Amino acid sequence: MRIHVINPNTTAAVTQKIAAAAQAVAAKGTEIVARQSKAGPESIEGFVDGAYSLPGLLSEVVAGEREGIDGHIIACFEDPGLDAARSLARAPVIGIGEAACLTASLIAGRFSIVTLSGISVPAIRHNIIRYGLGERCASVRAAEVPASALDDPKSDARERIATEIERAKAEDRAEAIVLGSAMLADLAGPLAKDHGLPVVEGISAAVKLVESLKALGLATSKAGGWAPPQPKGYLRGLGLAG
Repeated sequence: MRIHVINPNTTAAVTQKIAAAAQAVAAKGTEIVARQSKAGPESIEGFVDGAYSLPGLLSEVVAGEREGIDGHIIACFEDPGLDAARSLARAPVIGIGEAACLTASLIAGRFSIVTLSGISVPAIRHNIIRYGLGERCASVRAAEVPASALDDPKSDARERIATEIERAKAEDRAEAIVLGSAMLADLAGPLAKDHGLPVVEGISAAVKLVESLKALGLATSKAGGWAPPQPKGYLRGLGLAG
């Protein structure tokens, strides 16, 4: 099977990191096809970035559908364009934010999310309520570190993330941690070992969900809100209804 992992921003280094995380957990016979948007913001933090990412993201979904992709993953924790993407796809479309939080809810009564930037917190909280997990999510915490600092050995980024995890355990009684950024995917294992509780990251959770849905023979429902859009003209010819 072929899983289409879409980075909704335009930064190639992020796409490479996402692809590596997805391939690391993919089953034998699963091919990871990782791509990034051809237009949009270089990173996605908050509502405005998410809105500007949509044309490029949705164009990638349409392209993947035309290729016969078995499933799509939106590799941004804020899950931009998730409903619209599902309306354009017959194959399953999984957002890494929803995947991580649903997975955490299966193994812990309460979980906390640790993300990088405070500007992302309102969007994440909005999604948590939408996913019906408001009572299960103990907190959404921001370490306030730039993504670029994660690979800098002189940065205190990892210490800040660790601090927020310990605060979530002590102050919010979190029983599991969800890492609220695709850029944190490679830290899940080490952080789980350091802090003594499950740590979930969305890329691996999304890959396994797509594989499971494919194995069950399930596709995106075309009844109701995720029905295909009505054919019409789009300014600048995005061609999303084709």
